[in-house]
Amino acid sequence: MMEHVFRCYVEKKPGFDGAAQALRRELSEQLGLAGLTGLRCLNRYDVEGVSEEVYAAAKTSVFSEPQVDLVYDEDFPRPEGDEWRLLAVEALPGQFDQRADSAGQCIQLMTGQDRPLVRAAQVYLLSGQVDEAGFQAVKKYLINPVESREASLDKPATLVP
Repeated sequence: MMEHVFRCYVEKKPGFDGAAQALRRELSEQLGLAGLTGLRCLNRYDVEGVSEEVYAAAKTSVFSEPQVDLVYDEDFPRPEGDEWRLLAVEALPGQFDQRADSAGQCIQLMTGQDRPLVRAAQVYLLSGQVDEAGFQAVKKYLINPVESREASLDKPATLVP
C-alpha cells in the first residue's frame, strides 16, 4: 500500500473564534498595525500511516469539534484580492509538539494500531493593509525562535524523517 500524507485545516466557526479576534486586537495594539482588519487562525494537521477511512473519522473526532470548527481538506478558502498575508508556524525539529503528539495518540487509541505520524502547524491569515515591515513584526511576535519556526506552506511527500 502506498503511504499517503493527508492534510486538513481546522478553524473555529465565526462566533467561536474569540482567540483569533483577541490576537488580532493584540497585534493591532502591540505592533501598531492599524491596517490589520482581520485575522484567521487555523490548525494544520498532516498525517501519514492511516487509511482514508481512519483519516475521515479523525477529522471529526480528533482534529476538530464539528459543533464549533470548520474543517478543510488540503487547502482553505482565502479572501478575494491581494490584501492578505499568510504565515505558518511549527515546532522546531526536536521540540515536543503537544498538539501533534496528542492527535497521534488519539488516532492510535481510536484504531488500536500503530501510532501514525502527525505534524501540526498554526496558520495565520492576516487581512488588510499590512506592509512588509508590519508582517516581519508579526512573525517576530508569533515565532519564538527557541521552540518554533516559520513552516513551509507546501505539503510534504512524506512525514518520515
